[in-house]
Amino acid sequence: MARIHIQLPEQFAFATEITLYQSHMNYGGHLDNALLLTLVSEARVRFFKALGYTELDVEGVGILVADAAVQYRSEAFYGEVMVVQMTATDLGAKGCDLVWCMREQISQREVARGKTGIVFFDYSRRQVAPVPTAFCDRLAGLSLRE
Repeated sequence: MARIHIQLPEQFAFATEITLYQSHMNYGGHLDNALLLTLVSEARVRFFKALGYTELDVEGVGILVADAAVQYRSEAFYGEVMVVQMTATDLGAKGCDLVWCMREQISQREVARGKTGIVFFDYSRRQVAPVPTAFCDRLAGLSLRE
Protein backbone atom coordinates (compact mmCIF):
# COMPACT_ATOMS: atom_id res chain seq x y z
CA MET A 1 0.00 0.00 0.00
CA ALA A 2 1.32 3.43 -0.92
CA ARG A 3 1.83 5.71 2.07
CA ILE A 4 0.38 9.19 2.35
CA HIS A 5 2.98 11.91 1.90
CA ILE A 6 2.09 15.45 2.94
CA GLN A 7 4.37 18.28 1.89
CA LEU A 8 4.56 21.08 4.44
CA PRO A 9 4.75 24.73 3.40
CA GLU A 10 7.80 26.80 4.25
CA GLN A 11 5.73 29.03 6.53
CA PHE A 12 2.52 28.68 8.47
CA ALA A 13 0.07 31.52 9.04
CA PHE A 14 -1.02 30.40 12.51
CA ALA A 15 0.26 28.52 15.56
CA THR A 16 -1.39 27.51 18.83
CA GLU A 17 -0.39 25.46 21.85
CA ILE A 18 -2.46 22.53 23.14
CA THR A 19 -1.61 20.51 26.25
CA LEU A 20 -2.22 16.75 26.06
CA TYR A 21 -4.57 15.41 28.73
CA GLN A 22 -4.87 11.88 30.05
CA SER A 23 -8.14 11.57 28.12
CA HIS A 24 -6.13 11.98 24.88
CA MET A 25 -4.10 8.83 25.60
CA ASN A 26 -4.86 5.29 24.46
CA TYR A 27 -4.16 1.91 26.05
CA GLY A 28 -0.57 2.09 24.77
CA GLY A 29 0.06 5.20 26.85
CA HIS A 30 0.47 7.60 23.92
CA LEU A 31 -1.75 9.99 21.96
CA ASP A 32 -4.69 8.14 20.45
CA ASN A 33 -4.80 8.38 16.66
CA ALA A 34 -8.51 9.28 16.61
CA LEU A 35 -8.09 11.94 19.28
CA LEU A 36 -5.31 13.56 17.30
CA LEU A 37 -8.02 14.75 14.91
CA THR A 38 -9.94 16.32 17.79
CA LEU A 39 -6.81 18.32 18.65
CA VAL A 40 -6.49 19.41 15.02
CA SER A 41 -10.17 20.39 15.06
CA GLU A 42 -9.53 22.56 18.12
CA ALA A 43 -6.59 24.18 16.33
CA ARG A 44 -8.84 24.82 13.31
CA VAL A 45 -11.44 26.55 15.51
CA ARG A 46 -8.66 28.74 16.95
CA PHE A 47 -7.33 29.48 13.45
CA PHE A 48 -10.71 30.78 12.33
CA LYS A 49 -11.12 32.73 15.59
CA ALA A 50 -7.75 34.41 14.99
CA LEU A 51 -9.08 35.47 11.59
CA GLY A 52 -12.19 36.93 13.26
CA TYR A 53 -14.51 34.09 12.22
CA THR A 54 -16.27 31.02 13.54
CA GLU A 55 -16.66 27.81 11.57
CA LEU A 56 -20.33 28.69 11.11
CA ASP A 57 -19.74 32.29 10.05
CA VAL A 58 -17.01 33.13 7.58
CA GLU A 59 -18.42 36.23 5.91
CA GLY A 60 -21.93 34.80 6.23
CA VAL A 61 -21.23 31.18 5.28
CA GLY A 62 -19.84 28.24 7.23
CA ILE A 63 -17.40 25.48 6.48
CA LEU A 64 -17.62 21.71 6.12
CA VAL A 65 -14.76 19.26 6.37
CA ALA A 66 -14.63 17.43 3.04
CA ASP A 67 -11.65 15.17 3.72
CA ALA A 68 -8.67 14.69 5.98
CA ALA A 69 -5.26 13.06 5.61
CA VAL A 70 -2.83 12.36 8.44
CA GLN A 71 0.77 11.28 8.48
CA TYR A 72 1.90 10.11 11.93
CA ARG A 73 5.56 10.80 12.75
CA SER A 74 6.14 9.99 16.44
CA GLU A 75 4.43 9.26 19.73
CA ALA A 76 3.13 11.98 22.02
CA PHE A 77 2.50 11.61 25.74
CA TYR A 78 0.38 12.90 28.61
CA GLY A 79 1.40 16.38 29.78
CA GLU A 80 3.33 17.33 26.66
CA VAL A 81 2.48 20.63 25.04
CA MET A 82 1.88 20.43 21.32
CA VAL A 83 2.36 23.36 18.96
CA VAL A 84 -0.05 23.05 16.07
CA GLN A 85 0.79 25.20 13.05
CA MET A 86 -1.78 25.73 10.33
CA THR A 87 -2.19 27.56 7.06
CA ALA A 88 -4.63 27.63 4.15
CA THR A 89 -3.41 26.41 0.75
CA ASP A 90 -4.83 25.49 -2.64
CA LEU A 91 -7.70 27.96 -2.58
CA GLY A 92 -10.29 27.06 -5.17
CA ALA A 93 -13.72 28.32 -6.11
CA LYS A 94 -15.52 26.51 -3.28
CA GLY A 95 -12.87 25.63 -0.69
CA CYS A 96 -9.27 25.10 0.29
CA ASP A 97 -6.90 22.84 2.19
CA LEU A 98 -5.80 23.57 5.73
CA VAL A 99 -2.30 22.12 6.04
CA TRP A 100 -1.05 21.55 9.57
CA CYS A 101 1.90 20.25 11.55
CA MET A 102 1.97 19.19 15.21
CA ARG A 103 5.24 19.33 17.16
CA GLU A 104 6.17 18.87 20.79
CA GLN A 105 6.89 22.35 22.14
CA ILE A 106 10.29 21.84 23.83
CA SER A 107 12.07 19.28 21.63
CA GLN A 108 10.29 20.32 18.39
CA ARG A 109 9.79 16.60 17.70
CA GLU A 110 7.26 16.26 14.91
CA VAL A 111 4.30 14.20 16.06
CA ALA A 112 2.03 14.41 13.00
CA ARG A 113 1.26 16.38 9.89
CA GLY A 114 -1.79 16.53 7.72
CA LYS A 115 -4.26 18.41 5.70
CA THR A 116 -7.96 18.98 6.01
CA GLY A 117 -9.98 19.84 2.94
CA ILE A 118 -12.78 22.29 3.63
CA VAL A 119 -15.60 23.64 1.51
CA PHE A 120 -17.64 26.71 2.26
CA PHE A 121 -21.29 25.98 2.93
CA ASP A 122 -24.43 28.10 3.10
CA TYR A 123 -26.32 26.43 5.94
CA SER A 124 -29.54 28.37 5.26
CA ARG A 125 -29.67 27.05 1.68
CA ARG A 126 -27.99 23.71 2.46
CA GLN A 127 -25.55 24.07 -0.42
CA VAL A 128 -21.88 24.61 -1.14
CA ALA A 129 -20.93 28.28 -1.46
CA PRO A 130 -18.08 30.20 -3.09
CA VAL A 131 -14.99 31.04 -1.05
CA PRO A 132 -15.66 34.51 0.40
CA THR A 133 -13.41 37.14 -1.17
CA ALA A 134 -12.83 38.82 2.21
CA PHE A 135 -11.56 35.48 3.60
CA CYS A 136 -8.96 35.34 0.82
CA ASP A 137 -7.99 38.94 1.53
CA ARG A 138 -7.42 38.17 5.22
CA LEU A 139 -5.19 35.23 4.35
CA ALA A 140 -2.90 37.39 2.21
CA GLY A 141 0.21 38.29 4.18
CA LEU A 142 -1.19 36.65 7.30
CA SER A 143 0.98 35.84 10.32
CA LEU A 144 -1.05 34.87 13.38
CA ARG A 145 0.02 33.43 16.70
CA GLU A 146 -2.53 32.79 19.37
